[in-house]
Amino acid sequence: MVRSWGVRIYLDHNATTPVDPAVAAAIGAVLTGDFGNPSSVHHFGQRAKAILDEARSSVAALIGGQPGDVVFTGGGTESDNAAIRGAAESLETTGRRHLIATAIEHEAVLNTFKALGKRGWRTTLLPVDATGVVAPEALREAISTDTALVSIMHANNEVGTVQPIAELAAIAKAHGAVMHTDAVQSAGKIPLEVVSLGVDLLSISAHKFNGPKGVGALWIRRGTRLTAFATGGKQERGRRAGTENVPGIAGLGIAAQLAQTKLTSEAPRLAALRDQLEARVCAAIAGTAVNGTGPRVPNTTNISFDRVEAESLLIALDLEGIAVSTGSACSSGTLEPSHVLKAMGFPAHRAQNSIRFSFGAGNTPSDVDRVVEALPRVVEKLRALTRPARRA
Repeated sequence: MVRSWGVRIYLDHNATTPVDPAVAAAIGAVLTGDFGNPSSVHHFGQRAKAILDEARSSVAALIGGQPGDVVFTGGGTESDNAAIRGAAESLETTGRRHLIATAIEHEAVLNTFKALGKRGWRTTLLPVDATGVVAPEALREAISTDTALVSIMHANNEVGTVQPIAELAAIAKAHGAVMHTDAVQSAGKIPLEVVSLGVDLLSISAHKFNGPKGVGALWIRRGTRLTAFATGGKQERGRRAGTENVPGIAGLGIAAQLAQTKLTSEAPRLAALRDQLEARVCAAIAGTAVNGTGPRVPNTTNISFDRVEAESLLIALDLEGIAVSTGSACSSGTLEPSHVLKAMGFPAHRAQNSIRFSFGAGNTPSDVDRVVEALPRVVEKLRALTRPARRA
């Protein structure tokens, strides 16, 4: 991929990724040439429908599913909402009124649980250990015959830890609950096989793997009861009404194809960059520690820096031309400690002094060199500003 940010280094790929040139070309071609409505029966409409069908097949191939089970959405948050609200509402008449997630879920899940809680649903958030992984035993203890849905993310957006979804899904299914996983941060980074995972619902978002923003997908296992999230026309087999975003979906399809072809080569390359950064930063700077030491996606590391406020460090690094994050882009601007790190049992000061570095297609070993050159100097400067003044 051609780097378009000049001398600047972008290490915030978990927030969003640059659109691949092939994806941009596909979007442009649809915008200027294939403008038909895919619901129309004439030539122009059928051309647009063919684009949707091709993209649906590409997304299905990326996650190991069938094209007919893929529903296009407006992104990861909508996919999560469609899955959780749709499953909950469809099971409401059965008397099942209990929902389970983990304490480290994305806000798209946590806030949806809160909204349903105000409508009388009972919700449980499972704890995780210091590695950032939920124990299957915690789910066994929390689940009951009243549980309608279990929603546990595949990979965490802040620390990158991967959950044992297959084992968790087996527990959910044994109790008759629907199993959803937010795979927004794992799609395109590690292999996804919906059959082996055993889930009923799986959410992805295009802009996390070099596709456009504002488009995603929800995979729905056949036979899963789901109330439509948006009502209107019969688009997406009645699952999601409204004229489809054909240009965005075309981009999603190309991005899924590219992610599939690069998966085996990119994962080890990104893991090597991440491991180099972790080792060199922790060796060069005292008072550092890696957050989340369980199985992780290959591109993500989260490092705490004692006696440094994360927001100050983020701004200082940005002035050095290095873009990083304090955690979820959806929570940027908040002064609250990371709910993920708090759930992992870390004290408030550690939850407020941690930085996420997330690598992507454009990153190289020279980027690691640049960070390791700048970071010790920046950290020392910030720590000096917070040292108590000496008495005269």
